[in-house]
This record gives sequence, C-alpha cells and structure tokens, in this order.
Amino acid sequence: MRQFLTNGKVRIGLAVFGAFLLIALIGPWLVSSVLGTDPHRIDYDALGAAPGGEHLLGTTTSGQDVLAQLITGCRGSVAVGLLSGVLAVGVAALVGVTGGFIGGRTDQLLTAVTNIFATLPSFPLMLIVAGYMANVGPVAIALLIGLFEWPVCARYLRAQTLSLRGRDFVQALRMVGESRWRMVLVEIMPHLTGILSSLFLRAVVTGVFTEAGLRFLGIGGGDSVTWGTMIAFAQQQEGVVRGMWWWFAPPGLFIALLGTATALVNFGLDEIGNPVLRHSSRAAVRRATAHMAARRDRTNTVEVAS
Repeated sequence: MRQFLTNGKVRIGLAVFGAFLLIALIGPWLVSSVLGTDPHRIDYDALGAAPGGEHLLGTTTSGQDVLAQLITGCRGSVAVGLLSGVLAVGVAALVGVTGGFIGGRTDQLLTAVTNIFATLPSFPLMLIVAGYMANVGPVAIALLIGLFEWPVCARYLRAQTLSLRGRDFVQALRMVGESRWRMVLVEIMPHLTGILSSLFLRAVVTGVFTEAGLRFLGIGGGDSVTWGTMIAFAQQQEGVVRGMWWWFAPPGLFIALLGTATALVNFGLDEIGNPVLRHSSRAAVRRATAHMAARRDRTNTVEVAS
C-alpha cells in the first residue's frame, strides 16, 4: 500500500478521481446553496449567452446555466460508471474465480456462458434494449452496461485464478482439509486485489463513456442531467453548429479527465506489479541524461579545439 501511494501517477490519478467523487457527492448541494440556481432553471434574459459574470460557463439555447448542469451532471455520470463497474466486476469475480478455482464441468459451463456473452454485439444490443424502454434512467443504463461488460473481466480473473490454484500454499491448504470457499475468500481473493482494482477502474470509465455514447445517440429520457445528456442536447439543439463551445466542451473535457485519472492509476498499478516497468523508466532517464552529458562534452571539446 505504501508503494502504491508513493507512486506519482497513482497520486495524481487518485487526486483527480477523488475530486470527481467529491463533486458527485456534494454537487447538487453546491449548485443550490452556493450558486443559488438549478440545472433546469431557465433564464429568459440570457438565452445562449457566452460565459460571463452572471453565468460563469454561459447558458444553453434554452437559458439553462451550463456550470450548474456540469456540476449536477457529474453525479449522474459517475453514478452510472460506479454502478456499472460494481456490477461488471462483481459478476466477473463470481463467474471467473468460481470457474477457475473449481474447474471441471463447472468451469466448462461458466466458460461457455462467458463466451456467449463475450461474442454478443454489446453496444447494438444496448441500443435496441434501451430503445424499447421509455425514459431510461441512469440506473437502467448502468445495469445494461454492466450486463454486457463483465465477460472480459471474467476471463482475466479466471486466468489468474487458474494460476493461483496450483500454487504450493493452496495445495497445502487442501491437504489440511480447508474448505473451498474459505480458500477462495481468504487466500485467493487477496492476491487478486490489484487486478480487481484495475478492472474496476477500467469498467467505471467504460461505463461513463458508454453512457455518454448512448445519450448522444438519443437513448434515454427523463429529467436526469449527465455529461452525456449535455453533449446530446448541445448536438440536438444546434449548439455545436452555432459554435457554443462552452456547452459541449466542458462535459467532454471532464469525461476525458476522468478517463486520464483512471488510466494513471492503472499505469501506477502496472508499474508496482511489474518490476520491469518500474525500473525501465528510471533506466531510460539515466540513459538520456548520460547521452545529453556526452553530447555536451563533445560540443565543448570542439569549441576549445577551434
């Protein structure tokens, strides 16, 4: 844990990710109590206004404050990502670890189910299912995303479990008559913590991206505000054509920042788990420093000789 928290990429990624979680947690209160507005409130005197003193990030063509929608939308987008991530990684752990550890016909059956879901065209199916559901809310979107996202995670976890179940400490526990579920929960799962964390962060970002994509294509409805609905409404109400960058650029930037933060944490986890990656960057810096010093020495020698 100490090595994890001292990694620079992990610290930056966690700081940005934590900031988004904080905004998602207190965002609605911040909008109503500090900004004194509402994401749905219409200002008829500032329709499509550019960023200024009264509206720091401008307004939409309907006169709604973009900053209020951006802060409020953080909760919807992050909630979809977290819920879909928990569902995807939870199902993947149940299927992948169970199949990998028990083996035999159970593993064959679970692998067959995993392969069936993995070969399904997930995004078109989500479009079809969500299209038949009227006023799809964030929870339904998150469940749909998590339902089609777990097979890839299950394959990773099954492969790692297959490797772990043959280790000496597992064989020793079997010899002393330890129960299967205790071996899985107490001995196997702690070794999968790093992989589970990495898969969960990737699933969260995938959930946020997919939700934005579905909203952009017009799937969903209701009064929920997310970063995806902001971009979708900007496109539908000609905000993009009219050059209202303050409407669609901030939610896009926030989605990109969230993806970058989780990627940095995953890079840090890879460096901690792989000594080659951990030392390769330092070696590259040392080689580059030595090369620059040698080049500077040759330049000085030529100048002195001339």
